[in-house]
Amino acid sequence: MGSAVIRALQENRVSKKLKFPSVLAIAAHPDDIEFMAAGTLLLLRQAGCEIHYLNVASGNGGSVQYDSNTTRKMRAAEGRRAARLLGAHFHSSLVDDLEIFYDLKTLRRLAMIVREVKPGIVLTHSPQDYMEDHTNTCRLAVTAAFAHGVPNFKALPPRPAYDGDVTLYHWMPHGFRDGLRRRVVPGAFVNTAPVQSIKRAALAEHRSQQHWLATSQGMNSYLAAMEDMSREMGKMSGRFQHAEGWRRHLHWGFSSKECDPLAALLGKNCLIHAAYEKEMTKLL
Repeated sequence: MGSAVIRALQENRVSKKLKFPSVLAIAAHPDDIEFMAAGTLLLLRQAGCEIHYLNVASGNGGSVQYDSNTTRKMRAAEGRRAARLLGAHFHSSLVDDLEIFYDLKTLRRLAMIVREVKPGIVLTHSPQDYMEDHTNTCRLAVTAAFAHGVPNFKALPPRPAYDGDVTLYHWMPHGFRDGLRRRVVPGAFVNTAPVQSIKRAALAEHRSQQHWLATSQGMNSYLAAMEDMSREMGKMSGRFQHAEGWRRHLHWGFSSKECDPLAALLGKNCLIHAAYEKEMTKLL
């Protein structure tokens, strides 16, 4: 979206003919979107956006009870059910767990999905997180989004490049800390309280993960863990009961400088972190 569209959205002067941007959420594993971004996706859908759901990895490693093939099929079915609850278009995974690498083949395949969806908004992992599948997914998503308007970069299968702004947002790392335990602060808070019950129901579709997360990470209830994180983010906002946190990617090569469709589309449900934004403005 260009600056004129942003201004129209902010001033509530959007005509019914205006095409809202498509939104593509790119996560590493099934249930990552539900933990960190599903509330924002739901609000964007309510605002008029078409939303898309992609897990780069199949989730086949997420079990100590079932073999790889069984787990892969189970988690794909869970992801499809969750996407259906969110009202999102489901895109199949590209690789298996712990096999997300910043390599050319995966990048070309992801670029194909970006060009097919033509998102104006891409939501993905934090550049800093506790595991490499998350950080590599972030790197792939950033480059695939950057390549949306680069016709000499070939997607696999081929898809033409497209013009227009693409604004990237990074959700918070798990536990709101990077891999070296440092606290990460969001640049914006999105109020997820109005859609928290649907977000919870979507996460609950990933039934296979309760045993896995309890075994691998000591997470006795993944539903309670998600609720605790959203309450903590809400408390950090100083305004919302439940929230998701976001950091906007630098605009160079992606969009116009002033392009912030999350704030424009979500209005009062998006609270800009003033201190964070002031610091960013100094740097630019």
